[in-house]
Amino acid sequence: MVVLAKPPALDQISLVRSPEPGGGSPFLGVPAVDLCSPGAALAVVDACERFGFFKVVNHGVPAGVADRLEAEAVAFFARPQAEKDASGPADPLGYGSKRIGRNGDMGWLEYLLLAVDQGSAVSKASPVPSSSLRDAVNEYVGAVRGVAASVLEAVAEGLGVAPRDALSRMVADAGSDQVFRVNHYPPCPLLQRLPDSCSVTGFGEHTDPQLVSVLRSNGTAGLQLALRDGRWVPVPPDRDAFVVIVGDSLEVYTHTYT
Repeated sequence: MVVLAKPPALDQISLVRSPEPGGGSPFLGVPAVDLCSPGAALAVVDACERFGFFKVVNHGVPAGVADRLEAEAVAFFARPQAEKDASGPADPLGYGSKRIGRNGDMGWLEYLLLAVDQGSAVSKASPVPSSSLRDAVNEYVGAVRGVAASVLEAVAEGLGVAPRDALSRMVADAGSDQVFRVNHYPPCPLLQRLPDSCSVTGFGEHTDPQLVSVLRSNGTAGLQLALRDGRWVPVPPDRDAFVVIVGDSLEVYTHTYT
């Protein structure tokens, strides 16, 4: 999720130059999969193998669920810095700004990272700043967990893996490692003094370690994904869809089937 608010005091963020258009086959856009379609399983597997990402529609998550979470996130990131800092520093859970993880990576963002338990509820170990935000996160995570399960069942079906819940049951397992993250990318004053070809790093280049990542954005652009030939392509925001990214764990689990 991406939300906008007034910028906090972030500094020392890498400047990057926008990539030049490369060769190779034209990219026709992020493939969209209708999860209610009879051909969803094969479409999911095809997108996973060709791109490693896709977006899903007809996913069953009510718009109001995402809207409530977005409103709570906007309200949290609009708080005074001292109030936000009270929910951090992220270690790794909690509120963090500009420092991403423990390896020294930095980006022009602030975020809230929360652990989620098997019951689709925010873990008591997570420093949630308000009960209303906790309720909104719990509602959202419960709905999106269903999307992840549907995608993983489609992967299993499309690859001929039995039983059909061989992958999705790992999402529901009480010992599974699941996290929820809200990223906020504030406006950057530096960009006003730079050429249009330059930008700042928000959340830098990375792969995700889990089975799948399920992303939702508001109307703000910025997400980019890498193609097999090394080109980076923008993902236009779509409030009605979720972007699904294949994680390292899913690639390992399914490598003998592809």
